Amino acid sequence: MMTAALLAAAFPSLWRQPAPPAGERALQAWLEMFNSGDAAKARQFHEQWIGEGDAPLEERVNRELELRRQTGGFTLLKVVDATESRASARLRMNSSGGAFLVELELDPAPPHRITMIGLRPDEPAGPPPERLSAAGFAAAVRQHLDRLAAAGRFSGAVSVTRNGKELVRGAWGLADRERKIPNRPDTKFNLGSMNKMFTAVAIAQLAQAGRLSFQDPVGKHLTDYPNREIAEKVTIHHLLTHTGGTGDIFGPDFDRNIEKLRDLKDYVALYGARPPRFPPGSRWAYSNYGFILLGRIIEQASGMSYYDYVREKIFLPAGMKNTASYWKTEEVDNLARGYDSGPGNTYKRNDDTLPMRGTSAGGGYSTVDDLQRFAAALLAHRLLDAQHTALLTSRQADTGRRGAYGYGFIIGGEGRWKWFGHGGGAPGINSDLKIFPETGYVVAVQSNLPPSAQRVSDWITPRLPDPQ
Repeated sequence: MMTAALLAAAFPSLWRQPAPPAGERALQAWLEMFNSGDAAKARQFHEQWIGEGDAPLEERVNRELELRRQTGGFTLLKVVDATESRASARLRMNSSGGAFLVELELDPAPPHRITMIGLRPDEPAGPPPERLSAAGFAAAVRQHLDRLAAAGRFSGAVSVTRNGKELVRGAWGLADRERKIPNRPDTKFNLGSMNKMFTAVAIAQLAQAGRLSFQDPVGKHLTDYPNREIAEKVTIHHLLTHTGGTGDIFGPDFDRNIEKLRDLKDYVALYGARPPRFPPGSRWAYSNYGFILLGRIIEQASGMSYYDYVREKIFLPAGMKNTASYWKTEEVDNLARGYDSGPGNTYKRNDDTLPMRGTSAGGGYSTVDDLQRFAAALLAHRLLDAQHTALLTSRQADTGRRGAYGYGFIIGGEGRWKWFGHGGGAPGINSDLKIFPETGYVVAVQSNLPPSAQRVSDWITPRLPDPQ
């Protein structure tokens, strides 16, 4: 437990007037709850600070307890930032001593519910890791992944290329733990939110063809949309940049209706009456439902189903033969099953949390090879002209955290190491794609054991050889 003196040092504004900002209070509440390892305190925290989340309450509580077991809790090193709408702090993992960064985003309006909690490895103190030599890069990456896999900390596939030349390609761990089927480099993994890149490309293709404008309001294409405020005030630009206030799709309504949500129009029927959570354009808040609406707009503007459109206009032209949104009930060859680690080296399948089918917001399947083909097609302007490619992959909105958001693409890095791409994560799902247009690198990592893909991608990225 943290003593009053330690709390005073870590959260000094608690001992002065006026009252501390909501972000600071939320950060303190999260840290106390997490370190307690107590189910009742975790339940109370989620009810007070989060409310309806991305999963049922008991599942979220169990996640907290399992992560607490794995980490041994965290010691607070420094509060980095704390306002009414966000907070971040540097932590030390008690079990390993590793440095981590926790980031919270909150609704600026009272009661300041937490809308996002992110936990990721922090940059080590001192200089960044040295870039590897071109000659030793592949061996170093494989050695690192061998160690992670042997320790049960990575299960997935990795592909690294430069200017189309393969540097690393391989797979580790099991695609199906029950049947002891290993992952392969061409195994199909769930993409999570990475489908948003395909949806954004489809929208830009239709804009390039003159069938829509980024400034069109939702109601221009979805003429019978139930909520008039969204129909009239939320634009395609807002949807692409997560600034429309259109909210999420996960939570109790999703859980109750999961078997009925079989097409994009079913999501609109369920959520379409909701008003925006904040004035459109006033701030950034990640919105899966916004990309559902983009999928419906693609259908209306093209006259094709979303799934037919992305297959014919994106996947086939790019040569992506193993990318699709499969039905949950389909038997698909060479498909990775998703797992979350549990106590005592146990693993829980994610079947119950999967939608019936992936959507324009996420949940499709692909391979690291197909993600490489997508990157190559994008860079060669085989999917979009140079102008529209630049629109998608340059800063369009400030996320309030590191990096920025384009149109369906995350923007990161600096200078010649600037990259664009997207990640995806959910129970049993973790994938990441980073495209470095100036240095020519493309890093694709997929995993069926989160959050290992993101960790691997973050390890590889600063060690990419410096092109001479």
